[in-house]
Amino acid sequence: MAAARGLGVLQGCGVRYFARLGHGLVAGGSGQRMGSASWRCRWASSSAGAGLSRSYGSEAKGDEELRVRYLEEENKGIVVLGINRSYAKNALSKNLIKMLSKAVDSLKSDKKVRTIIVRSEVPGIFCAGADLKERAQMNLNEVSSFVSKSRAVINEIANLPMPTIAAIDGIALGGGLELALACDIRVAASSAKMGLVETKLAIIPGAGGTQRLPRVIGMSLAKEMIFSARVLDGQEAKSIGLISHVLEQNEKGDAAYRKALALAKEFLPQGPVAVRVAKLAINQGMEVDLVTGLAIEEACYAQTIPTKDRLEGLLAFKEKRPPRYKGE
Repeated sequence: MAAARGLGVLQGCGVRYFARLGHGLVAGGSGQRMGSASWRCRWASSSAGAGLSRSYGSEAKGDEELRVRYLEEENKGIVVLGINRSYAKNALSKNLIKMLSKAVDSLKSDKKVRTIIVRSEVPGIFCAGADLKERAQMNLNEVSSFVSKSRAVINEIANLPMPTIAAIDGIALGGGLELALACDIRVAASSAKMGLVETKLAIIPGAGGTQRLPRVIGMSLAKEMIFSARVLDGQEAKSIGLISHVLEQNEKGDAAYRKALALAKEFLPQGPVAVRVAKLAINQGMEVDLVTGLAIEEACYAQTIPTKDRLEGLLAFKEKRPPRYKGE
């Protein structure tokens, strides 16, 4: 392998890196196939992003369409993105897409954020897809622009460097399911409804659904779901691997969120640099052949060796105490 030809950059907490492999170039998790097994990456620190006001341990204003909550105490490091458009079944509007983009832009460079949960603040709804009433008022150019922006934001969510969990406690249709598919892990209530139903409107999924769904459940089942516009409940979704966990809904209607929070808390004690680099290795490795994937794993593993966290892990093991990782 021509190791000197490989170049990668992990920029702090963001998924901002470039990997030159042979004559190919992959940027920021674009998913383009890499042309050689030569791969090398470098961890670089960056400052936390600006532009999103932090409200640690506090609720956002009730009239906001996206509530960003930084949890505290034993949940510190977990951020919850709560969609809050009850009057429109959490449909994706221009404003909501703009707010999601702003939130993601800040979170991706915040090294203190360990896990992000995407949920609904509206009972019985995760996200009903695009706001069709708003779209009906758009001309052709506006529709094309909106779909492009939606796709870009959902790609940004998929490229976040920290683990992401979609808590589906209600309906997730069209763009709502595409939003969930961009997350690393999906959990749902058995009563939830999920589907890519765009063919009912004589269009196709336009925010990653035709690409991410087959990568999750396989090509044949994905085609069947999209061609038929079929809607699945939580149990059916679990049986085909669309979600990782299915739960009976509770009286508060937040069973999936509670499970997502429990999973996020399992991630908190682990080395944050290791978790982020593991995500990068998995995501990039799944898009290439095994030989190249193993080279990516080797390069990513190498980035954990000089970290202070690795030394802290060894010291904690020796002293028989929980490690105190700092993400360094």
